[in-house]
Amino acid sequence: MTVIERELKLAAAPSFRMPDLDGVAEGVTAALKDPERLSTTYLDTDDLRLARWGVSFRHRAGEGWTVKLPSQGDGTLLARPEITFGGNGRRPPAQAVDLVRAFIRSDELRTQTRLRTVRKRTELRDADGLLVADVVDDEVSVLEGRRLAARFRELEVEIGDASPPGLLDDIVELLRRAGAGAPDPTPKYIRALGPRASQPPEIALDELASGATAGDVVRRAFAASVVRLIEHDPVMRLDADPEGVHQARVATRRLRSDLRTFRSLVDPAWATALRDELGWLAAILGSVRDGDVMLERMRKRASQLPETTAGGAARVLQTLETSRDDAHRELLATLSGERYLSLLDALVSAANAPSLLLEADLPASTVLPGLVRRPWRSLAERVKTLGEHPADEDLHDVRIRTKRVRYAAEAVVPLVGRQARAFAVAAGRLQDVLGDLNDATVAEGWLREWARGSRSMPGVFAAGELAGLERAAGGRYRSRWERAWKELSSPRLRSWM
Repeated sequence: MTVIERELKLAAAPSFRMPDLDGVAEGVTAALKDPERLSTTYLDTDDLRLARWGVSFRHRAGEGWTVKLPSQGDGTLLARPEITFGGNGRRPPAQAVDLVRAFIRSDELRTQTRLRTVRKRTELRDADGLLVADVVDDEVSVLEGRRLAARFRELEVEIGDASPPGLLDDIVELLRRAGAGAPDPTPKYIRALGPRASQPPEIALDELASGATAGDVVRRAFAASVVRLIEHDPVMRLDADPEGVHQARVATRRLRSDLRTFRSLVDPAWATALRDELGWLAAILGSVRDGDVMLERMRKRASQLPETTAGGAARVLQTLETSRDDAHRELLATLSGERYLSLLDALVSAANAPSLLLEADLPASTVLPGLVRRPWRSLAERVKTLGEHPADEDLHDVRIRTKRVRYAAEAVVPLVGRQARAFAVAAGRLQDVLGDLNDATVAEGWLREWARGSRSMPGVFAAGELAGLERAAGGRYRSRWERAWKELSSPRLRSWM
């Protein structure tokens, strides 16, 4: 089971007394529940890799196993995907370990700390009896073997979708007036593990200084994409959000593009080997992502058809769903294989210490604009070859070149700043227009091919109607690309190159 846990934590002294929470907001009543005694064991690698990534892996007696993924929030309010599994504490379920595999790779999970907690929970309900918040008062004992190593007290305010606006602020204000400390997002297990758990993750995204070298920019660009891939690995496995595959595919494509853009700064053999492996992964991710995109398009298009075609459209959608699910099963098999884990190890090494040439020691300000200028010229020269009515294949090629330009510009944004960002945004707009055109073209072609092989007359009719909608959409997108190109090719956007 997966839920999104939203909570805010506050420190509390041993002498803290919980205030009366009845009426903390209009219509809200409080009920103190019986104390709970919790026994929790946290697993991690010996270098606390999960903790440093913002992940926790625990077993709690009576509750089973829980994996908490990196927080999706910012500031003091944590919003963390929380996935629970059944099972006793002797051995973690394989499915749970798989969710953290990208973070630990070939390393082993071992018990790192055990907590004993006395929990006093206060439920807050609205006038209709609906649970709107929990206020939890935890007295935590940290054990090392049988020895008591430390104690601390912590308050948690947990809110849900039904919580009215402002309730969290009202609760926190009341707790602070009663003597609670300032909000602190540090999880219990991090406090229990000590300073080592608060060290930076194995891939650090350091800000670039004004005197950064070209190699510093390369390293940061690689690191950002590798972090994106690893953090979206569990999202791909859960398959509850198509953004998991989408973001992982973006990460692999950006890495391949960066290896191409920065090829004069990195070891050629090293870059080629990495690009080849990334290409292998990108192809598998692409099958799933293309299926997601096609399904989303066809569901929207099918909703535009009359009800009389609903049965035929359902046949089309069923074929797409089956194909997409088959592609995702292949992806899951890939994510469980040694080749993928070896690639992740290589990418982590690339993010921390890419194989750079001596030219990478030169100042970024003198090297990087020229590296962006090269894919830009390739794009501009390709556009010049287009006739008055370019073929879909030619515009698809322009889209691929535009994407390389955009990725190259985005890689230097941390150093160049606003001008490079504006150029990258304009490239993104052209890429989006051409991407929409390509999606419509691919969808129309797939629908006509499906209709030729189908024996269902309702399905053939629906596919024809859907293909007509895609053809019309493609015409609209085609009419927009020249305007987007004119914006991108404006000299004012390239003055920094």
